[in-house]
Amino acid sequence: MSEKFTKDFKHFFIRGLAAVLPAVLTVMALIWAIGFVYKYLGKYINTGVQWFVVQAQSLVAGDLNLRGADAYWDSVKDIWQAYHLSFIGFVLAFVAIYMFGRFLASFVGRSIWVVAERTVFRTPIVKQIYPMLKQVTDFLLAQRQLEFSGVVSVEYPRKGIWSLGLVTGSGMRTLTEGLGSELLTVFIPSSPTPVTGYTITVRRDEVIDLPISIDDALKFTVSGGLIKPPGQRPTEQADNNHE
Repeated sequence: MSEKFTKDFKHFFIRGLAAVLPAVLTVMALIWAIGFVYKYLGKYINTGVQWFVVQAQSLVAGDLNLRGADAYWDSVKDIWQAYHLSFIGFVLAFVAIYMFGRFLASFVGRSIWVVAERTVFRTPIVKQIYPMLKQVTDFLLAQRQLEFSGVVSVEYPRKGIWSLGLVTGSGMRTLTEGLGSELLTVFIPSSPTPVTGYTITVRRDEVIDLPISIDDALKFTVSGGLIKPPGQRPTEQADNNHE
């Protein structure tokens, strides 16, 4: 009885954990993001807003000397705490990030950012960390949809080993004209981090099209092959044959 109970408990506990964990991790990620924005931006923006309020009070009172301005700090901070105005810095932080994004979308902003990133890429130590983090954030936060046109299987890295790949487009023109055949450019994602991998070019007749979505392909890669796409499990094939 105890062995059966232990087995059932383990089974249902893992099942419940698998159902609850994604939601819990999502909430934790949101809380972390909100805390990050407030800690590294909102808090300092609040201080800046308070400083402007102090200066405005000093201007209205006609007391612009440093000692007179300092006299208003305590009252402003008390009001900030009494009315829970810390959210102002948080909201302005999001507005600042939005405005920065708008700036980067402009020609001048893009040009400045390219120069800044080139400088970062040449900075010792930082150049070893920044590109990797940028790759991850670009993968997670990029608004544009992944420009993959399909999922295929290709013999890579050698004959007899079939790897899952994402088609990014046709091959380069020089290769296509030189070989005289249709080519595909395929990205081979790595497990368990599909943001890294290898880009290869193969002949069209050397790949097998897979009837699965890109999301299912990424799940398969992240799980190391444990999560198979719908319709691709051996048991499903056997059930279909029986029907």
